[in-house]
Amino acid sequence: MRLSEFKFKLPEELIASHPAPVRDESRLMVINKKTGEITHKVFKDILEYFNPHDLFVFNDTRVFPAKLYGNKEKTGAKIEVFLLRELNEEHKFWDVLVEPARKIRIGNKLYFGLDDSMVAEVIDNTTSRGRTLRFLYDGPHDEFKANLFALGQTPLPYYIKREPEPEDAERFQCIYAKNEGAVVAPAAGLHFSRELLKRMEIKDIESGFLTLHFGLGSYRDIDVEDLTKHRMDSEQMTVNDTLVQQVNSAKEENRKICSIGTSTLRAIESTVGMNGHIKPYSGWTNKFIFPPYDFTVCDALVTNFHLPYSVMLMMAAAFGGYDSIMNAYSVAIKEKYRFGAYGDAMLII
Repeated sequence: MRLSEFKFKLPEELIASHPAPVRDESRLMVINKKTGEITHKVFKDILEYFNPHDLFVFNDTRVFPAKLYGNKEKTGAKIEVFLLRELNEEHKFWDVLVEPARKIRIGNKLYFGLDDSMVAEVIDNTTSRGRTLRFLYDGPHDEFKANLFALGQTPLPYYIKREPEPEDAERFQCIYAKNEGAVVAPAAGLHFSRELLKRMEIKDIESGFLTLHFGLGSYRDIDVEDLTKHRMDSEQMTVNDTLVQQVNSAKEENRKICSIGTSTLRAIESTVGMNGHIKPYSGWTNKFIFPPYDFTVCDALVTNFHLPYSVMLMMAAAFGGYDSIMNAYSVAIKEKYRFGAYGDAMLII
């Protein structure tokens, strides 16, 4: 397929700038991938579509406060620094994006905090916007990370045109988030409340967890029309023995397996073998999924409504069928569903 096939006109006012007041009371569009039939629900109704012992697979990555503002030495110019990942714990090296990039050179020092207590030195230019920083901090690593993150803000997606607010620290985080390392929240999981997880437990719907540290690669513009030529950024992931056993048992017993989010689906598909079973894995994935694609593990997918040209939209179209999903998006716009990480959800079954 081609990039231009994922173009659609999205009214700006449908991009959600704040989360729904209650996590599990956002809207839910249910799409039958065989018939294309669409049903309108509330998210907490999702359990109606599953039976006892079906399996929901979640991504338990935890978003860290990755957005910082610092000042350049001598000039005092304001610099936005977006932390991507820690490269070396001992030397406190971090892979970052900086804006405006043209003002930053190797050797420059940046000062953070009201009292300039956190200092970093630019030691490498990795891309046009990317840099490697070395933080000059003498204390223990745990103390350094705590102080660094205290200076950071919630890394809201670029299309949310406002500064982070105190509630974002909690709401741009899944309630089951555990393993720190993401700069993007797995949006499908944001709809799950403690009450909904409890109702799952009462209904004997199983929960399984993997970790994929969602990065900015999913938001990077695709600059090729031929999608076979696009290369995804690599993201770190872990699928452990416990989940492997849960998924493979469910598969063998013909129980439904539901992926909560496209990041979870990418991770599962990165570990699947020839027999449709998954294997334990710890490492990196740059798997890029777009139509047509043959899924062999998951029977259902929960995902949000995504922006035009996005890789998440392409994955949803691969799972639910291009025509069905693009039709569903037309209906969503007509019915004023909310789009983006803080928007409404769809269940593809």
